[in-house]
Amino acid sequence: MLNILRFSNLTLLILFPIAWFAPLMRAGLLPLFGLTEISVITGMQALWESDVFLALLVTAFALFAPYLKTIGLALIHFNLLRRKALPVLSWLGKLAMADVFLVALYIVVVKGVGVGKVETAWGLYLFTACILASILISTLTVKRT
Repeated sequence: MLNILRFSNLTLLILFPIAWFAPLMRAGLLPLFGLTEISVITGMQALWESDVFLALLVTAFALFAPYLKTIGLALIHFNLLRRKALPVLSWLGKLAMADVFLVALYIVVVKGVGVGKVETAWGLYLFTACILASILISTLTVKRT
């Protein structure tokens, strides 16, 4: 079981960066114009230009929280970090899940207004799956102790 947890967690170290650059959604002003692909990274780039404080929050929740949690779990799996850190790592995972919720909320709001067109893309599912897998891995790690 430990080897499966190790392998799954280390896989997330590769999948998270892919999810950050993958298209979360395609958005456009009107159906007549082409849709622009938006990823976590392109969204953050736009935020840095308009609202630095919000950009810092999104960077912390979307990039640092899930990746630090994954690294922390790997250190625990290889006995390089004490298991006392598990509650902190679990908390980091919950912060990262809040990011997925905000993206979903944005899609619902834009679709409700009806001004533009928004389509979800495969990156949203990959990012959500990575976050959920990380939560599952940390839960199984806690139960293993």
